[in-house]
Amino acid sequence: MDIRPILFTLRKHKLTCCLLVLQIAFTCAIVCNTIFLIGQRLDRIHIPSGIAERELVYVELSNIGGRTDGMARAAQDMAALRQIPGVTVVTLPNEMPFDNGSNNMDVRTDPNQRVATLDATQYFGENLVKTFGVQLVEGRDLLPEEYVDLTDVFTMLANKQYDKLPHSTLITRDMAERLWPGQDPLGKQFYVGPGMPFTVVGVMANLIRPGRDRMSNGAGYSSVWPVRLTLEQGDGYILRCAPEDRDRVLKAALEKLRANDPNRIVTAKGTMEEHRHEFFQNDRAMAGILVGVCIALLVVTALGIVGLASFWVAQRNRSIGVRRALGATRGNILRYFQTENFLLTSMGIGLGMVLAYGINLFLIVHYELPRMPALYFPVGALILWTIGQVAVLGPALRAAAVPPVVATRSV
Repeated sequence: MDIRPILFTLRKHKLTCCLLVLQIAFTCAIVCNTIFLIGQRLDRIHIPSGIAERELVYVELSNIGGRTDGMARAAQDMAALRQIPGVTVVTLPNEMPFDNGSNNMDVRTDPNQRVATLDATQYFGENLVKTFGVQLVEGRDLLPEEYVDLTDVFTMLANKQYDKLPHSTLITRDMAERLWPGQDPLGKQFYVGPGMPFTVVGVMANLIRPGRDRMSNGAGYSSVWPVRLTLEQGDGYILRCAPEDRDRVLKAALEKLRANDPNRIVTAKGTMEEHRHEFFQNDRAMAGILVGVCIALLVVTALGIVGLASFWVAQRNRSIGVRRALGATRGNILRYFQTENFLLTSMGIGLGMVLAYGINLFLIVHYELPRMPALYFPVGALILWTIGQVAVLGPALRAAAVPPVVATRSV
């Protein structure tokens, strides 16, 4: 189809065309970035944790009795929890995945390094790897004789007895690759604090670190240390069992803990899947809001296209009738309006791409978001092209259906 008559007609309605093009441009820019943000939220929600989520239940406690024998009570509790039928292993960690905060450390590959290579979380707790179900891809797990009490660690640090600290640790594959790209990390040392060396004895496939602010940067930078905790120092007991036994095991665990010491209260309990679901509740809500924004913008843009096309059809009844009388078919009239709308939409999309890139740069600078992949630009363009053609279809069909005799009599 020759588009010169279409361009000539559009030049006669410059202001209206410019307003529609700007509306499409702003919609394209916002939709591209909104879809990108939705994708970021969904990636966070479905981020792999590296643990056996379907096999874990947890119980968090708060003491009200003022007892100080935390280590003995922790040993007593875990012994009782292991006796529950179906429980395979128990741990008392300092933190667990999908907590709101995390315990992090600066890591250096050289003790004289001024700027840390990365920061990583520190998981403490006996049998933590087995309880979490973390996969070891290299090396070995921590040995029982390597564990020390956290209270003793504090004493060693206060007295600067760094040589007495445990020096074996496990790290994730992501952390190893960042510290020593392309190298075998087993046996290598990294340094924390005042140049304290720690040796990598095992590499885990993945173990997500807690904290909302860690989800977008180094979510897989985690380490496991051979440190035992008292009940007051731990984040709660985590038990591993078969998925179908979780409800029964959780109920039995509460009964065992209350029997050991009734002078404490349960502050939180549930399955790890429930814990994860609660952790990402805000992300799901934000994704829903962004979807609503996208839909609202697209509906408004579609209504603008429908309104403008309907107005032009009403204004062009006579010219449409002339074309029909000269032999133009309904298909010719339909394609005319669709082509006209396609040109306007394309101009809006072209301008919208530039705006979308500018908005993304603004988000990168001020909110530390990653760069939007180029894939989102054609996706946004395809959505707007589709909506534009669907929106103009109704008015175009009405124009094509006008009888030539009626049209030519309209003045």
